[in-house]
Amino acid sequence: MRNIVILGSTGSIGTQAIDVIKDDPDFHVVGLAAYGSIELLRDQVKLLHPEAVCVYDKAKAEAFRTYGLPVRVLSGMDGLIELATMQSCEEVIVSVVGMIGIQPTIAALKAHKMVALANKETLVCAGHIIMPLAKAQGIEIKPIDSEHSAIWQSLNGECHNRIERILLTASGGPFRGKKREELHGKAKEDALKHPNWSMGRKITIDSATMVNKGLEVIEAKWLFDVPVDKIKVVVQPQSIVHSAVQYVDGSIKAQLGLPDMRIPIEYALYAPDRHPLLKDERLDLAKLGTLTFEEPDLETFKGLKLGIRAGATGGSMPTVYNAANEEAVAMFLEDRIDFLEIADVIEEAMDAHASDIIPSPTLEEILETECWARSYVREHSVLTHR
Repeated sequence: MRNIVILGSTGSIGTQAIDVIKDDPDFHVVGLAAYGSIELLRDQVKLLHPEAVCVYDKAKAEAFRTYGLPVRVLSGMDGLIELATMQSCEEVIVSVVGMIGIQPTIAALKAHKMVALANKETLVCAGHIIMPLAKAQGIEIKPIDSEHSAIWQSLNGECHNRIERILLTASGGPFRGKKREELHGKAKEDALKHPNWSMGRKITIDSATMVNKGLEVIEAKWLFDVPVDKIKVVVQPQSIVHSAVQYVDGSIKAQLGLPDMRIPIEYALYAPDRHPLLKDERLDLAKLGTLTFEEPDLETFKGLKLGIRAGATGGSMPTVYNAANEEAVAMFLEDRIDFLEIADVIEEAMDAHASDIIPSPTLEEILETECWARSYVREHSVLTHR
């Protein structure tokens, strides 16, 4: 039996991870963490009977305690770290949203726990810390993102020094094919209508701006130890080819499947084994008929272009890219800026930071840079976009 902790259990990845393992006697969930969705967390505790839970929001943690459930209740960052390092825990799924995933991931690795990662920010901002630590501990970071899982699977059995390039696929989001002038005034309701995937609001907006693909370029750089110029983004509108690797002989290995996050979750938990999944749902290539591929439009979807720039620059710049995006997306969802201004706000913050880049930031410096970027967006960018 494998004892597992799920950080971010009430989110999209967390709930689907529970769906994958809830009936498997080989897994025992010993810890759950949520930001503040305490009613869903209460239901998960009743289903899974963990030893401890963490409610990140301290006020919500107090409210959760009033349920009187037989479980230890923690809160805040200290609670996340305590869960990630529990003696009974063997593996941690990190699926929290945002930079709060960095510290519990580092703590889990230091405590020699296996890590299945579904938090982009951890590697985007701290890949230079996380990957050497994982290597020193002899731990492989198992990616849960569909794209990075596909690359991971396509690398199986191959020599990594024979990689010519990684082909990172993108759906193109709800505004694929539109030009910049067509996106002025687009409402959040339009941006939240993803054609293929069901995801949280922030990630869905990131898909619409293609910032999510910029984040994934940086993540792939660290996960697979390849420079940014060997990572090519390709738009694959059907979301069937989840990513691929091209080798020096010209051949390409790809992973195909239905757009269902339970597939990469299952692979991260069971690899190299595979378990039955999705019941009667199967990809039928004959019925699908056609797969298409397109170049990304880097002028219309400037968020991707900025992500490539941040990844190539390295140091503290990816933290600015990520933090500025989080603030800009929040502003957009609050109807304070236009859709196109999300990328403009990110670019302004990156330009302002260009002369102050920290080549290899410590964790403290990453957190300080995050605070600076958020403050810059709130205090400067918002004034120029009103």
